[in-house]
Amino acid sequence: MTAAPDAVELAARLIACKSVTPTDDGAMSVMGDALKAAGFKVHLLTQGQAPDGPVTNLIAFRGEGHPHLAFAGHSDVVPAGQGWSSDPFTPTLKDGYLVGRGAVDMKSSVAAFIAAAARYRHHKGTLSFLITGDEEGPATYGTPAIIAWLLEHDIKLDYCVVGEPTSIDTLGDTIKNGRRGSVNMWIEVPGIQGHVAYPDRAKNPIPILARIIEDLENWIIDEGDQWFQPSNLEITAIECDNKATNVIPSIAKAQLNIRFNALQKGAQLIETVRNRVNAIAPDARLKATISGEAFVTEEGVLTKKVSAAVAKNTGITPTLSTSGGTSDARFLTHICPVIEFGLVNATMHKVDEQAAVADIQQLSRIDEDIIKAFLG
Repeated sequence: MTAAPDAVELAARLIACKSVTPTDDGAMSVMGDALKAAGFKVHLLTQGQAPDGPVTNLIAFRGEGHPHLAFAGHSDVVPAGQGWSSDPFTPTLKDGYLVGRGAVDMKSSVAAFIAAAARYRHHKGTLSFLITGDEEGPATYGTPAIIAWLLEHDIKLDYCVVGEPTSIDTLGDTIKNGRRGSVNMWIEVPGIQGHVAYPDRAKNPIPILARIIEDLENWIIDEGDQWFQPSNLEITAIECDNKATNVIPSIAKAQLNIRFNALQKGAQLIETVRNRVNAIAPDARLKATISGEAFVTEEGVLTKKVSAAVAKNTGITPTLSTSGGTSDARFLTHICPVIEFGLVNATMHKVDEQAAVADIQQLSRIDEDIIKAFLG
């Protein structure tokens, strides 16, 4: 029997893969080889065309029947940027930390769960891995494609743990049992171009847009509920192409984002914003895209067993939270109960991204106890 891989060593091998979305650079092979050695059947799915593809996804199974526990994650990373103290794709051990792009988000988490699965091989039911190469990007060919494959093959999951870095200050302090939804909107207010000396012959769209923005800023969407903070609207950009000092512009634009709780639906918010905008400017145009709907996994078997595994290894009872941005859990919630748990997220997406070696090892022990709790 092949020995189980060390979680930190496996994480380092993954960090060495320059897998900036949608590039794979060998990451799927590293994971696939480790999973095959641990007795998993591995399927690689490659889909899509440039610029958002091609994307490679990995689906792996061991065992059969139910209960079926899935671990979901991603091997892609955001661009490294400048200012690193070492090559971001040369994994470096420094002062007890593993430094490199993806150390936190989320190659170390994937490695920790693979190592845990390799150690605990004889279980009931089915253990699976759902790893995408397109989580940091548009996700067009990522987790939705994995879910489509599962549905096509009539494979049903009972529970899913996503390895996002959810811990705030200390490993184990936070589990995400839901996420807010997100919708982006673009407002265009048309005007009539003209000379500033003759405002009667023109129509300035900027004051109109200002009134729209003021109205939206004063809008209290809701008060939140037991799981979610109040829904929040932020103006993220204001644009006017006019560079001249003596010209009234012909158009003014604004961009906004709403992070919303489970009391709202994206389509409902779009319609409400459209009505508020058109009440001030009937000829204004609105475009919108929904990144994901809000969801919550209520307290139950999944949250309790994962919390117990965390408490056993850390002595911490994790807080259940729905704060933060969106993740691929927004897709997985449609097919099974899902929570997110992982490393401390202080340096994710930052220069010199790093995870404590001790935390990676402890996370792997927690992951092993999660497997035992559901499949032991």
